Amino acid sequence: MPTILITGGTGLVGKALGQALLNKGYRVIILSRQAGIKSADINLTYATWNVEQQTMDKEAFAQADYIIHLAGAGVAEKRWTQNRKQEIVDSRVKSSKLIVESLKTIPNKVKAVVSASAIGWYLSPGLPRPLEETDPPADDFLGQTCKLWEESIDPVTQLGKRLVKLRIGIVLSKDGGALKEFLKPLNFGVAAILGKGKQIISWIHINDLVRMFITAIENEQLTGVYNAVAPNPVSNKELTLALAKSRKHFFIPVHVPSFLLKIMLGEMSIEVLKSSTVSSNKIQQAGFQFMFPEIREAVE
Repeated sequence: MPTILITGGTGLVGKALGQALLNKGYRVIILSRQAGIKSADINLTYATWNVEQQTMDKEAFAQADYIIHLAGAGVAEKRWTQNRKQEIVDSRVKSSKLIVESLKTIPNKVKAVVSASAIGWYLSPGLPRPLEETDPPADDFLGQTCKLWEESIDPVTQLGKRLVKLRIGIVLSKDGGALKEFLKPLNFGVAAILGKGKQIISWIHINDLVRMFITAIENEQLTGVYNAVAPNPVSNKELTLALAKSRKHFFIPVHVPSFLLKIMLGEMSIEVLKSSTVSSNKIQQAGFQFMFPEIREAVE
């Protein structure tokens, strides 16, 4: 079976994806800053790279048939200071640059690169129709970050490699990410609706996202940008209430005012209150079928 090299393999998506690939019989190499990590699974190995110093484990790189590029500092983990914003951009752009340079300088057999991007690309509130892959990037921080991120991996195509970019929506997983944050107030019986709760959230179940990455590797017809979102986006209020009902505990719906979110989160509050209805038509027309197209089943 082919060997898949994963950057950002220890994050939420990377862990789930790595396990799914191993279950399918692939060999997986995870790039890490830490040296000497051992694995009990003979098909899983760890190799070192250093984005700041632009160094790559040449032997591991030479083994890869495909690269899945997920590396990047968490957008919602810390308050957006100027330093943090620079770190968010640099972690994506510099890691892409290292992949591109490695493809140029290390003899390799890489057939395709599948890179993460995000629906932060799109303008809010967007257009009267669902946002599509051909729509331009927003001129806000996340829109421009996504633009730089995608541009930094684009040179892969000039090297004769197939490139797929997945613009990922809000990922729903019981192992962390956005869902964990939505669930925190519910532990206290509060369904916290953000602002007016009308803002549209384009989401995807972690299992569907993992399957989409694997499809991007296995289906040689896939190339270019695809939105990685479920077909049925929901409002913040709908998502919050669906989560609350799935817990089957008593809860009180509470609106958290926008001004309070701005005090708590600073500039990041813009993203929490952002509304974006993103289309999944292109990936569906390519033959991808969602296991979790509706929020209720996804939340269950």
